Amino acid sequence: MEGESNFSFIAPPTFDGDNYPVWAVRVETYMEVVDLWEAMEDDYEIPPLPTNPIVEHIKAQKEKKIRKAKAKACLFTTSSPTIFTRIISLKSEKEIWDYLKNEYAVDEKIRGMQVLNLVRDFELQKMKETETVKEYSDRLVSIANKVRLLGSSLADSRIVKKILVTIPKRFDATITTLENMKDMSKITLAKLLSALQAQDQRRVIRQEGAIEVALPVKHQDDRKKYEVKEQKVSCCKGEKSAFGNKGKAWNRRP
Repeated sequence: MEGESNFSFIAPPTFDGDNYPVWAVRVETYMEVVDLWEAMEDDYEIPPLPTNPIVEHIKAQKEKKIRKAKAKACLFTTSSPTIFTRIISLKSEKEIWDYLKNEYAVDEKIRGMQVLNLVRDFELQKMKETETVKEYSDRLVSIANKVRLLGSSLADSRIVKKILVTIPKRFDATITTLENMKDMSKITLAKLLSALQAQDQRRVIRQEGAIEVALPVKHQDDRKKYEVKEQKVSCCKGEKSAFGNKGKAWNRRP
């Protein structure tokens, strides 16, 4: 019970009229955890107490009233001031939920177009040479999640295939190793990303090691150049000094 109490302090996101599907999923999940979704979903009526109620009847009725009140309060507190003014006159939590769904859920035709645009965007993605595997996979997964929130499916297996055919050639050795060890038609997204990210990390470590080695070498080269330059300057000064002394000696001749 302590875990549930601690979780209840995590406030659901505020809905301001944008991105309804994400908000609806989060609020529904939150209300399920704090045991309020049943009151929302069933929209049950609270029956009057019998003529001679016992303690259990009174307690059960009170719990139902509190649960429904909390569900309504949750929707009020997760609405922005603008949204709140539109739902304040609605009586039950179910009325509020249905109103928001009908008002802000995307129309089927619009949703279909959004899904098509997202899938097209997914198909056009390619990994840049400057990107890491994580950056690229995060981009693909983000698009896939948007498709799923719109009620369509974009499976992890499709993301796997997309990564395999669009990653740079530097990963060919890793892919070959995976093909020799596993059935690529059954490899999970997590396993693929783990193998590719391991190669990415090794490449970064090698680059950092090369830089660390190059810096002392560069320092030595710079030192040598400085010493050579100093020697030349010293030689020039010596020659100039010798030439000056020679001139003075020449002037002393009778």
